Amino acid sequence: LSDAGYETVMVNCNPETVSTDYDTSDRLYFEPLTLEDVLEIVHAETQAGPVAGVIVQLGGQTPLGLAQALKDNGVPIVGTSPEAIDLAEERGAFGRVLTDAGLPAPKYGTAFSFDEAKRIATEIGYPVMVRPSYVLGGRGMEIVYDEPSLGEYLTRHAGLIDRHPVLIDRFLDDAIEIDVDALYDGHELYLGGVMEHIEEAGIHSGDSACALPPITLGGYDIKRLRASTEAIAKGVGVRGLINIQFAMAGDILYVLEANPRASRTVPFTSKATAVPLAKAAARISLGATVAELRAEGMLPATGDGGTLPLDAPISVKEAVMPWSRFRDIHGRGVDTILGPEMRSTGEVMGIDSVFGTAYAKSQTGAYGALPTKGRAFVSVANRDKRSMIFPARELVAHGFELLATSGTAEVLRRNGINATVVRKQSEGEGPNGEKTIVQLIHDGQVDLIVNTPYGTGGRLDGYDIRTASVARGVPCLTTVQALAAAVQGIEAMSRGDVGVRSLQEHAEHLTAARAE
Repeated sequence: LSDAGYETVMVNCNPETVSTDYDTSDRLYFEPLTLEDVLEIVHAETQAGPVAGVIVQLGGQTPLGLAQALKDNGVPIVGTSPEAIDLAEERGAFGRVLTDAGLPAPKYGTAFSFDEAKRIATEIGYPVMVRPSYVLGGRGMEIVYDEPSLGEYLTRHAGLIDRHPVLIDRFLDDAIEIDVDALYDGHELYLGGVMEHIEEAGIHSGDSACALPPITLGGYDIKRLRASTEAIAKGVGVRGLINIQFAMAGDILYVLEANPRASRTVPFTSKATAVPLAKAAARISLGATVAELRAEGMLPATGDGGTLPLDAPISVKEAVMPWSRFRDIHGRGVDTILGPEMRSTGEVMGIDSVFGTAYAKSQTGAYGALPTKGRAFVSVANRDKRSMIFPARELVAHGFELLATSGTAEVLRRNGINATVVRKQSEGEGPNGEKTIVQLIHDGQVDLIVNTPYGTGGRLDGYDIRTASVARGVPCLTTVQALAAAVQGIEAMSRGDVGVRSLQEHAEHLTAARAE
């Protein structure tokens, strides 16, 4: 906006996030993002001249919550209006937007008591996703598999539920989750990027790894995503950025939620596609159109992030988890299981011509290089046993020796995959001093761990395995989707074809490919 001739002001309550970007705006206020403080800043700025408007869609959820109150106090909100924000944020209103557009969403209900919650969950069908309303980062959100677990959840979160109702959604098992970042100017949609999550739906998007362009979605799927995104952006009334989370279960494309703002994925999408989405969104907020930004060269003259060139590199985003920094009240490590509640504290990305190499780079950036040989321990929930057979076979093909608990080993052996049975922690040492899997991990005799639990909390044996992996720094995969991706990464590392290219070279390559 400074380039476009505006004097710009930024308000940020966390100086660390902008400490290296002091020249992004003409003035930078380190003040709390509360209504009173922002109004005081607006008042001070009006003494220097007229305020063209306030942009709330580039600062996360907190500024969205201030939008209506700012407007009520006479502050001009540019871009997506407070009324449009409410259409996307309020469950009933957004449901009507989807109905008008003919787009399906998972069944849901709102409960104010255990009896209501039990009735709604029974109607929807277990498993269900349960969460208090008006929370950030998926706080308090869990996948509940049966009625006793629902009662236990409501007891634990009674304090939150007393103030607001609990939301209950159908949980889409074995679904592919998809993130879409897009720009809309009121007439034309620019599809910024389509990201396919590696982990299954139900893992918080901030904790899930994802690939751009998507690795299993075809052209027909992209067209459906584009049409659905445009219908939602138009129905809500977006002017600027919108992030939509979809889930594909079978052939049905469900809409999970829409965020009428910049998502945490925008920096990743911008780097992966070499398009400055935040810059374009700011311009659209103040009246520019997608066509005008194409003519200026800010957006590609043709195509968008949904139609990248065929030889476009694949970018993989991986979340960085703080497992090694914390201990529970007993001094043990924190459980590494992923779920609907966000745990990550950062992100990295890897870029390469094929998915396996890009994924390997992302893992190296987040946690260190994947092992290419040694011992791999495998113990998966019953629902994952069929899916783990082929990745496990690939581990053996790459020279890994497999260790497994009795149930998993039995399935592997029936499929012609040799695995040594090891004792669970709950079984204790064997009569001849055979060590448990947790003891083997602590002794440094395991190089890779695959452990998928039942539900979000897991069982005691799984918890002991995963916390031992944190203590020893052993890579631990908690979904079969991550195992399949890791196998491709291990193959890439074994071939030794991991190269390096600067982000600037990557952008130049994409720009040249688009021109062709």
